[in-house]
Amino acid sequence: MQRRNFITLLGSSAASGVSWPFATSAQTTSKIYRLGTLGPRDPFDDKSPFGSILVRVLAQRGYTLGQNLALDARGAKGDIHHVPQLLREMKEDKTDALVVNGFPVALAAKTAGIPTVVAFGAGDPVATGLVQSLSRPGGNITGISDNATELSTKRLSLLKQLNPKLHRVAMLWNKEDLGMSMRYQASADVAQSVGVTVMPLGVREPDDFNEAFAAMNREPPDAILMVSDALTTLNRKRVFDYAAERKLPAIYEYDFLVRDGGLMSYGADLKESFERAGDLVARIFKGAQPGDLPFEQPTHYPFVINLKTAKATGIELPPNLVALADEVIE
Repeated sequence: MQRRNFITLLGSSAASGVSWPFATSAQTTSKIYRLGTLGPRDPFDDKSPFGSILVRVLAQRGYTLGQNLALDARGAKGDIHHVPQLLREMKEDKTDALVVNGFPVALAAKTAGIPTVVAFGAGDPVATGLVQSLSRPGGNITGISDNATELSTKRLSLLKQLNPKLHRVAMLWNKEDLGMSMRYQASADVAQSVGVTVMPLGVREPDDFNEAFAAMNREPPDAILMVSDALTTLNRKRVFDYAAERKLPAIYEYDFLVRDGGLMSYGADLKESFERAGDLVARIFKGAQPGDLPFEQPTHYPFVINLKTAKATGIELPPNLVALADEVIE
C-alpha cells in the first residue's frame, strides 16, 4: 500500500468570548469534515502551493485545519493504476469531499462515487462523458473547466507573433488520457484552420519521448506545443532541453512550467482555479450536491514569458510580444 500523507486533526473549542459560526456548528455536531486530495503524481497537502490554497479558502469559509477539518492528501506517483485502490481507501475513511486534477483521476472518482471537485486538467468534461452538462453536471462531480479551442487559438497566435513564418507545430500529448487527446484534437483543428501544419506526437510512456524527439529530428518543426498532464509534466525537462538545444520556441499550458524552465505559457491561473475549487468544496460540506453545482470556467489566463530561458537558448522575443506578457521572468 502506498504510504499516506494523512493529517488527522481533532476539533477544538471556540475561544472564550468569541462566537464563530463554524465553532458553533462544530460544538453542536462535533463533526470533523474530511477533505481528500488526489493527484496523478504528487499529493496536494497543506504545505504544497495548491493544497495550501484549498486550506486557506476553507478556513475563510469556516472549516479550519486543526479544528473541524481533516486533510487526507495522496498522489499516485505517476502510476494511474494506483488510483482505484487509493480511492477505495479514501471512501472507507468516509471522505466528505475530494479535490482531483486530471481526467483519469476524475473518471476513477466518478466510479468511486465520492463527492468530487475537479480543480484542473480534465479537459472538456461534457465531451469526455464525465458529466451531463456544464450547467447541471449530475452525478458526483463538479469543478473547473476550460475552453480548449479558444485557448489553442491564443497559444498558436502567440507562437505566430514570435515567428510570423510559423508553418509546422509539433504537438506533444498523452494518448492514454482521453481528456488530453480531445484537447490535442481541438488544438489540431484550430491549427489547420489558421494554416499551420500539425505534427502529432502522442506518447504513452516515458520511452515514447525518444521516438517523438527522433520524429522531430527527421522533420524539424517551427515550434512545440505541449499539452500538459502527469506524463508530459513528469518529462518536462526533456522537452525543455530538446527545445533549447535546437532553439525551438515552445509554449506550455501552465505558468509553473515556465517557472521551471519553459519558454512561455498561456493558460488558466491555477491559483484562481484552486480558490474556486475550495469554494465548491465548502458548498459541498454545507450540503450541496456536486451534480447540482455548475462547472465553472477560469476568468484569468496569464501569459508568462521566461526571458532567462530565451537568452540562454538564443531565441529572440519580439518586444511587442514581451509587452503582452502578464509576467516576465528574468
